[in-house]
Amino acid sequence: MPEKPSQTPRYLVGIDLGTTHTVVAYADLVKAARAEIRLFHIDQLVAPGEVAAEPLLPSVRYHASLEELTEADAGLPWPSSETPSGYRPVIGKLARALGAKTQGRFVTSAKSWLSHASADRTAPILPWGAPEEIPKISPVEASASYLRHVRSAWNYRHPEATLENQEIVVTVPASFDEAARTLTLEASRLAGLPNVRLLEEPQAACYDWLWNHRASLREELGDVRLLLVCDVGGGTTDLTLIKVEPGGEEPKLTRIAVGHHLMLGGDNIDLTLAHLAERRLVGEDRKLSAAELFQLVEQCRLAKERLLAPDPPESVTVTLLGAGARLIGGARSVELTRDEVRDVALDGFLPMTGLADHPDRKRIGVVEFGLPYAADPAISKHLAAFLTQHSEAAREALGAEAAEPVPDAVLLNGGLFRSSALAERVVDLLTSWGHRRPVLLKNERPDLAVAYGAVAYGLARRGHAVQRIGGGSARSYFLMVETGPNETPKGVCILPRGTEEGREIVLTDRSFLLRLGQPVRFNLASSSEDRRFEAGELTEIDDDRFVRLPPLAAILDRESAQGRTEQAVRIVAALTEIGTLDLHCVAADDTERRWKIEFQLRQAAPQAVLPEAHRHPRVDQAVEKIRLVFGKKSKAADTKLVKGLRSELEKILGPRAGWETALLRDLFSALLEGLPHRRRSAEHERLWFSLTGYCLRPGFGYPLDDWRVEQVFAVYRQGLQFVNEIQNWAEWWTCWRRLAGGLNEEAQLSIFEDLADFINPETARRGNLPALSKKRSYEDMVRLAAVLERLPVSKKIDLGNWLLQRLAKPGEPTESWWALGRVGARVPFHGSAHNVVPRAVAEEWLDRILNYDFKKEPHAGFAAALIARLSGDRERDIDPMLRSEIIERLKAGKAPESWIAMVSEVKELTEADEKRLFGEALPPGLKLIA
Repeated sequence: MPEKPSQTPRYLVGIDLGTTHTVVAYADLVKAARAEIRLFHIDQLVAPGEVAAEPLLPSVRYHASLEELTEADAGLPWPSSETPSGYRPVIGKLARALGAKTQGRFVTSAKSWLSHASADRTAPILPWGAPEEIPKISPVEASASYLRHVRSAWNYRHPEATLENQEIVVTVPASFDEAARTLTLEASRLAGLPNVRLLEEPQAACYDWLWNHRASLREELGDVRLLLVCDVGGGTTDLTLIKVEPGGEEPKLTRIAVGHHLMLGGDNIDLTLAHLAERRLVGEDRKLSAAELFQLVEQCRLAKERLLAPDPPESVTVTLLGAGARLIGGARSVELTRDEVRDVALDGFLPMTGLADHPDRKRIGVVEFGLPYAADPAISKHLAAFLTQHSEAAREALGAEAAEPVPDAVLLNGGLFRSSALAERVVDLLTSWGHRRPVLLKNERPDLAVAYGAVAYGLARRGHAVQRIGGGSARSYFLMVETGPNETPKGVCILPRGTEEGREIVLTDRSFLLRLGQPVRFNLASSSEDRRFEAGELTEIDDDRFVRLPPLAAILDRESAQGRTEQAVRIVAALTEIGTLDLHCVAADDTERRWKIEFQLRQAAPQAVLPEAHRHPRVDQAVEKIRLVFGKKSKAADTKLVKGLRSELEKILGPRAGWETALLRDLFSALLEGLPHRRRSAEHERLWFSLTGYCLRPGFGYPLDDWRVEQVFAVYRQGLQFVNEIQNWAEWWTCWRRLAGGLNEEAQLSIFEDLADFINPETARRGNLPALSKKRSYEDMVRLAAVLERLPVSKKIDLGNWLLQRLAKPGEPTESWWALGRVGARVPFHGSAHNVVPRAVAEEWLDRILNYDFKKEPHAGFAAALIARLSGDRERDIDPMLRSEIIERLKAGKAPESWIAMVSEVKELTEADEKRLFGEALPPGLKLIA
């Protein structure tokens, strides 16, 4: 009989969940004192029906059709843990080979997506740019699938010591923010590995070097005072500074700085080479589809690895295969030479620049596949900016004799540095900046070092072989505090940089009185700069030196507060042992009662830049006015009071157009209290929906808006009370349009189903629908339907086609042109980019819109501008020739320059066009990041 799985960890396992490869190393804890770190070879498909154990598991998936691979072809030595419908998932080496030959079925760069804050990282959006019929998964699930594969392969080889019962260290970029770290932990949990510890990848690479040289550290680091770890992986460039101090038997190492998140790595070089090959394949004026480019990128990656390896060939042929029946006959090939690949990598990504040359703020980098790569591709400039930012700490480590804050030693990691030319370029850069050649700490295994180092770190934690790298928290964390409207935002330090893991910091000088049973939100910022902040210290927060984090939220339940309605609390912060930020509200009068504060990682809404909240000095007066109309004691409120509420509020607060987001949400809270009393009269109902929609627009962008919208949407199924009042219907539809950005797909689909028969030309003529359409404000229905950006693509296509049919006949309101532009827009207002109408459909609609004279029908011109707007993502963007025609027609129609600009280049909307797109002005200070 097989042995029962062990519950006590037998092994210490390190997992490098990389952008390009996943690598696993391990050590036997029974022999920890004299442990040997070994590489775990991962069983995977290397050809249809052929399984082999390989040192690297490519971090890619391929969604094979049922006809492409049989069940036997895709079979592994263990039962599949996935039961997808309509396709066979393949992970690893075979997936990479198939992805290089086939279009639209290849999932890659999932790790880069985890750090993409503007995307819905939990939505099924990969493979990016794949046709609608191709099954898709989320970036979190893709990452989980690689870890799940590792778990299955390990358990197949070690049934007596299953992976979920071992001590596991998973590595992440040092630059990952709290959201990306939390999503990595979620991927681990989904993979059946709920108890893992996180370790920063540059530190892991350093631990590997320390382990390999543990017998000679004093000699090899004797003259070193400051070590730079430069880790360039497939998706990120990760920079870390480690202070080295001599002492005792071996030197003391302290991590003193980490870099900002840089989505810049080997993938960017592959993309640049693919663009070079693309121009040779199809010319300057044409572009490949996103699926074709994916295939070409993979071919260029393989070519790059061969041409940058030792003893490379003179050139490598890159072949783009055809599709379907033209798989072979449609193939096209170009050559990439050794010299041009070397020049692209060296001159484009590691140019010889000066220490004062920092990244260009202008976007000149590569934008593809929906991922926001670093604006400036020159890693050299980012490295210079990093060293300059941390010059104070660097000089302190190097000593007074240092001419420049440039490290005297460097450790290079990542597959990029298998090329000796690229490694030597970094050394040459540091030499030119510091006027002395740094010691190059040799890394014999840049592809594997992080996994090995994760195990070495685990052994160091247990007191074996090498000491731990100190340093504690890499960042200082700040709780944003209220400031006046014209004041610089401020934050109070809740966790200083360097705080060791497990140590709680209690903010004793500040307490908060929170209402129980109501959600509360906290805004946080972080900084990795050299300055030493003290817990409780107040400082100004600016966007150049500080990074805004996702908002945090908590709901303090009444049950745990012993019947109170309010509770005084203090904030307690700690760096957990697994490497994440931990925050609690702790009762000021009883430290045993605490409430965990969770990051709000809802990704469906775009980011927003908000002014720091400040309470309007007269908000309480305004709230009392609302309570007079909608409060419990106002059963027979004076009609004049209801009709005059808007003007009364403006007398107290100033013109409505100037009400800021924080004030609007405070007013909404009073309206929510009055929700049960909105039906006292037709005027009450009309006013309640009008003010609620106005105060909650656009339904997202402010902490806890998702909770607010959820409370309001509960009213939707109850419907209107005064159904014979056309103005009530107008305010009803307008309310849902204003907050549509906060509604999930299910809610938006529910609304659409109620509107569809009124808009569909075939059904709108039946029965009493024509009469109801007039009574229920058809124009407002159309405007609402158009903003439901989370609808399935098929519904959007139906809606757009209905609008085009209606617009072909006289009498259709101009709102339908606006609606058509919103439905076909290339850049959504609040939805995810993966849900836009396909390019081919958008082009068909544009062909029909071009039949109209934009001078006589300017609304058609605006619709065309929205549908043709340049996004920078080739999967969404229309054909360049059609775009040129749209631009010429807009010019001929005397369209505003801002419309022409949005079609000509990737840019943000003007305030006027943003207002036109949303349908009215956004709250002051709320600026969407497209």
